[in-house]
Amino acid sequence: MFMFEPFVMGFNMAPLFKKFIRGLFGMAEHVAPALAGRVAFELFARTPNPKSLGDGAKKAVERAAGFLAEARRHCLTTRFGRVTVFEFRPETGRPRRGTVLVIHGWASRTEFMKALIEGFRAAGYRVVSLDLPGHGHSPGRRLTMVSAVEAVNVAGQWFGPLDAIVGHSFGGAVAVNAVAGSVKGVSPLVADRLVLIAAPSSMPAIFQNFGRHINLGRKSYRTFAGRVERIAGYPLGHYVGRHRLAEAAVPALVIHAPDDREVPADDARDYAAAGDHVRLDWVEGLGHRRILADPRVVAKAVSFLSEPQNRAIAC
Repeated sequence: MFMFEPFVMGFNMAPLFKKFIRGLFGMAEHVAPALAGRVAFELFARTPNPKSLGDGAKKAVERAAGFLAEARRHCLTTRFGRVTVFEFRPETGRPRRGTVLVIHGWASRTEFMKALIEGFRAAGYRVVSLDLPGHGHSPGRRLTMVSAVEAVNVAGQWFGPLDAIVGHSFGGAVAVNAVAGSVKGVSPLVADRLVLIAAPSSMPAIFQNFGRHINLGRKSYRTFAGRVERIAGYPLGHYVGRHRLAEAAVPALVIHAPDDREVPADDARDYAAAGDHVRLDWVEGLGHRRILADPRVVAKAVSFLSEPQNRAIAC
């Protein structure tokens, strides 16, 4: 079964509650489908409570406390509220290079990107890590592609120029849409390179999966999916990674584990089909989360920034 981070809460909900939710949406299809679609979208955009971490996540955050203390903390304002950004300077004694913007995935935060951040710092890069709205140290309990792209754009404008944007999972999809200018009213963000780690490609597939999971009927789903165009300016079908990455034509490295159970390997293949400016590297046995801390992945991401560019020309 296809799974993706925004819906870990939904897939793991208690059986009785899940049955209740499915029954409620099934009934609403016949009574108030437009309302059901709007409610479904708000449920879809609802972020996990950052204060309610599991034991493993709590330990990871605690272990990263000293690491986080080394960063300069910034509070930036977007149209949707405030976001927190951590600025890590290069390691002392390293030749100074450029700036890398790091974006975590859904239900994640800067602390979980520690290995990647340290890898780029050791190579001489300044690293800027954004806590997306409703995540980590950024307030709120709501996140959409629109608010994410807006936050990334504000961070990029503030700290750029950017040598690269590195995104894990949902953060990778956000990075692609940010450089492609996929949200009306938000200018494309300029970055020399992209590194997409375990990133989903098709937002339509994610919406369809969520709709099936909560038992959205056809009429309710139409309103649910229609909310995308209402807030982003383009219909849901616009948000397919292969097309947006082909349009942006930014040299990109896609890193994915064939055994990823949250974002299927086909999503990586979809990105790779965007053109010759995209390279796909497989890493066996790392799943969706272990991939973040693996030294091989860090080394691939860091070395990609110093390789000769192979930029496609958009026609």
